Amino acid sequence: MDFLKVFDAYSLRARLFPAVIAAAPSLAALALLVSWKSFELSNVIATVAILVLLFAIADFARARGRSVERELYSEHGGLPSITMFRRNDSTIDGGLKDRYRVFLAIKLGVQPPSPEEERASQSSADSFYEQCGVWLRQATRDTKKFPILFNENITYGFRRNLLGVKWLALALNVLVVAISVVILWRSAWTLDTEISKRTIVVFIVAAAHAVYMLLAVRRTAVWDASKAYGRELILSCEAFIASPPSLPRKAPVRRGTPKSEN
Repeated sequence: MDFLKVFDAYSLRARLFPAVIAAAPSLAALALLVSWKSFELSNVIATVAILVLLFAIADFARARGRSVERELYSEHGGLPSITMFRRNDSTIDGGLKDRYRVFLAIKLGVQPPSPEEERASQSSADSFYEQCGVWLRQATRDTKKFPILFNENITYGFRRNLLGVKWLALALNVLVVAISVVILWRSAWTLDTEISKRTIVVFIVAAAHAVYMLLAVRRTAVWDASKAYGRELILSCEAFIASPPSLPRKAPVRRGTPKSEN
């Protein structure tokens, strides 16, 4: 069985890929500094170490990503799918949001907040918008019908989880560089040019990795992805309003006197 088939699309791209990126210098060190010319005990240990490392980092990334998520929502006043539904937010056209409130209120069996009620108590209105978000997330689980929403969710999950392991990844970078320095120092005494060349490659990978983690993996990028997903989630109401479920077809009425059965 293909190793990648064990993971669904979300787990692969939003959980495993951040772990692979976070561990990139460590993976490069294992790949270049361990001899793979013959399958020996060291190769078995390296292979198992890679799998365990990826699993551990993926699990840690998910936990830390959720922590980052809570911090971002607290900083920006709530989930984008809630804040964008508010009447004082202009991200989505007000007329569209009015239609969506009515539609979702019918689905939830509750009364939507009026403009006056929302001005009087934003928290009560937010409770309604939170219910709307829950209903929409449950109703849009079909990734084939909502591919744009699914891809936005993956992008957000990827950026969130990668930010969660940013400092762990940089710490692994420092560890790999320290080990490489020791190897270079020893190879200089033994005149082993082959191991020196491999170690220099590891240095380059670690440097490029550090630059990427420091410059590209930022809280603003995660929040932008979160807003894109929240906006698309709200706009998914359009698919339900434009294509209401069809009524069951009635059986055709036969004309004339039916023949008697023998």
